[in-house]
Amino acid sequence: MIDWILLGILFAVALVCCTMGFKRFVWFMSIGYGYAVAGIAIAALCYGAGMKLMTIPLAIALLVCAAYGLRLGTFLLKRETGNKAYKKILDAKVGKEPPIFVKAIMWLMMGVIYLAETAGLHFRMTNRTPDDPCLYAGMVIMVIGALIEALADKQKSGQKSRRPDMVATEGLFKLVRCPNYFGEILFWTGVFVSGITAYTGAFQWITAVLGYVCIVYIMVDGAKRMEKGHISRYGSKPEYQAYAQKTPILFPFIPLYHLNKQ
Repeated sequence: MIDWILLGILFAVALVCCTMGFKRFVWFMSIGYGYAVAGIAIAALCYGAGMKLMTIPLAIALLVCAAYGLRLGTFLLKRETGNKAYKKILDAKVGKEPPIFVKAIMWLMMGVIYLAETAGLHFRMTNRTPDDPCLYAGMVIMVIGALIEALADKQKSGQKSRRPDMVATEGLFKLVRCPNYFGEILFWTGVFVSGITAYTGAFQWITAVLGYVCIVYIMVDGAKRMEKGHISRYGSKPEYQAYAQKTPILFPFIPLYHLNKQ
């Protein structure tokens, strides 16, 4: 079952939550991303409760999704507006703001992507799929991914404040160079898994798969761009070279060390 009214509501919520991108283009994909995910989860929870579609496990999953988005959005807001060193790096990366029509197109695209990424939860709700192992497994994966990302962000901020001249190498960063991106991939894997037994019809499957593939691609590309920046800033340091050669870039225990040509 496709509830077009709910999809319209969630799409509108996502757009409202990432409107700050019109002030700064990159915020569509950073601060706005976190708040849009939270907004979608909260709106779905309210709609489901009002329409008597909600079960306790599904409500918990939506609350986890909301907490994830709020934490991420707030963290990025503080970092990108309050951290002068990071703001300087971001300014150099982003460059000139695009025309308003380009921003409008990106705004709409982001709304569609965020709606697709969360499909596992709101399709399960509107299809009235009974609670099952996929939902429980997805919830566990979501929680693990969210905790890994939050801890990685905290550890990185602490280490960079002590050593701004070097990448983070302690804690979770001993296992993988991008534990925050790895945690984010895990979180969205959990969301996708939660809906595997709920998706019905080509539209729902295509939406969910595209949303999941899109976020994984974004994380891999983000890790690639991060590595390129690290090479530019720290590549001449023997300490960085030794760390990068022995620590996987994105997935722990998988010997993939570089996404850029060396």
